Amino acid sequence: MTEKFRHKYRVQSARLPHWNYAWPAAYFVTICTRNRECYFGRIINGSMQLSPVGKLADACWQEIPSHTRNVELDAFMVMPNHVHGILILHDYPDDKNVEPRHALALQKHLTEKPIGQNRFQNQGKNTLSSIVGGYKSAVTKHAHRLGYNFAWQPRFYDHVIRNQKSLLQKENYILNNPVNWLCDPLFTTEKPS
Repeated sequence: MTEKFRHKYRVQSARLPHWNYAWPAAYFVTICTRNRECYFGRIINGSMQLSPVGKLADACWQEIPSHTRNVELDAFMVMPNHVHGILILHDYPDDKNVEPRHALALQKHLTEKPIGQNRFQNQGKNTLSSIVGGYKSAVTKHAHRLGYNFAWQPRFYDHVIRNQKSLLQKENYILNNPVNWLCDPLFTTEKPS
């Protein structure tokens, strides 16, 4: 059953309730365009051909480490109607609000109020949501400034990568996504915008 907030139905968060998205980890992220419109270009012979908005999406992703001090970029791909990327968040000794991720600390969190219940009140700096939000905002701002019609889907998908095997699988999936475009769940036959 969907919960109500201020007497309105709302969509449940897809984030893990006991996970702090500022914690050091590798995150697989998928961000889709509004209505899965092909703003970013098209696949020709298994290779992504970027439109001007696709070039903006690519350039803004490469700039993420310039705006966030604890992030490293891994595999990334702009597709016709979405982007896939792996962001690796690192811990810094002077981070006061980053909590430990060892098993005892996580066990303690299972009995407390879930972290996710406070997520929308103050997402904080250097969290996955703030990084993705900043990226989406930059692409939108520059696209509109240049006169392009463009919009993102309101949310994004993430997956916390737990081990090296999963990291390699996600990297391969991202890098081979253009070749496998016709089998992609996000595939659409719409013409590029």
